[in-house]
Amino acid sequence: MKIIYEDNDIIVVHKEAGFPVQSRSPLVQDLESMLLTDLMMKNKDGRKPKLHVINRLDQPVEGLVLFAKNKKTAADLTRQLTEGKIEKIYRAEVTGQIPKEEDILTDYLLKDGRTNTSRVVAQGTPGSKQAVLSYKKLSDNELEIRLMTGRHHQIRVQFSNAGIPIKGDRKYGRPDPDYHGRLMLTACRLAFIHPVTGKHMDLSI
Repeated sequence: MKIIYEDNDIIVVHKEAGFPVQSRSPLVQDLESMLLTDLMMKNKDGRKPKLHVINRLDQPVEGLVLFAKNKKTAADLTRQLTEGKIEKIYRAEVTGQIPKEEDILTDYLLKDGRTNTSRVVAQGTPGSKQAVLSYKKLSDNELEIRLMTGRHHQIRVQFSNAGIPIKGDRKYGRPDPDYHGRLMLTACRLAFIHPVTGKHMDLSI
């Protein structure tokens, strides 16, 4: 864990791959509990700190996670997220031939809570949600991805469905001799309006 930015209202952290943002088990250490412990040590007045996760990342995904430190800030950032005003950029390495230099992928995803997976289904399928992202090719197997909606496992499912799964994806990918031991997907940039100062924040790794 590395803190990229922090003030009285927000905190942005670089999360390592394989580390959960939140965990239901008290026996599993997660990003949120680590931050709360850190904030508790900084609070000299003994006040118990609060955190609200704004953008969640899958456990295998590395990258930037945004937290709000109070309800008012959390409400504003959640509104920005819902309205698509928080810019979320990813880098990914994929397996297979990238079909175009740049493109927009639009699919309909259906989540299966029993298996914790999602799949592409036909438009109009009950319970499905539209998923949209755009990408541009950076090299033969590397992409920059702009996420326009925030669906369950969206990037992984959409690129798997497109025939170019994310390298190292055990759930939606396929065996790859170049597998590096982790999912090659990084949430590398976040841009949003600071709820208190009104400043345009643009943070990257």
